[in-house]
Amino acid sequence: MSEQDQEQQQSVFTIEKLYVKDLSLEVPHAPQIFLEQETPEVDLRISTDSKPVEDGFYECSVTATVTAKLSDGRVVFLNEVTQSGIFRLSNIPEDDIKLLLGVACPNILYPYAREVVSSTISRAGFPPVLLAPVNFEAMYQQSEEQAAQ
Repeated sequence: MSEQDQEQQQSVFTIEKLYVKDLSLEVPHAPQIFLEQETPEVDLRISTDSKPVEDGFYECSVTATVTAKLSDGRVVFLNEVTQSGIFRLSNIPEDDIKLLLGVACPNILYPYAREVVSSTISRAGFPPVLLAPVNFEAMYQQSEEQAAQ
């Protein structure tokens, strides 16, 4: 096999671009909410998505939605960020592409999403929210099991 054939058959997985695709912050009860002494309950929702952009290039996104509410149901803040990336994947079997887009890419994107959430919430005048690590492999396996049923 020639050197050129080997290069054509070599698997490629690279990060082409990382970016914030969507960012929103709502503080619906400002400024009165800043006078509250109660510690709000914080809820976190994580989702992932991926789609082909063009031949060999895929967009993968991690969306983190953080909602803080008081015991009376008032929303302290609602922060949503979609951290995305364009990844190049070539000469990779289809099953492995699904795994890379469902696990490896979200693992790359999530630390960036965590930083954006923390920064945005602290810039809004609240203590930063530090998101716990997420097991994207378990999320991927769960979604695969649900799709099989």
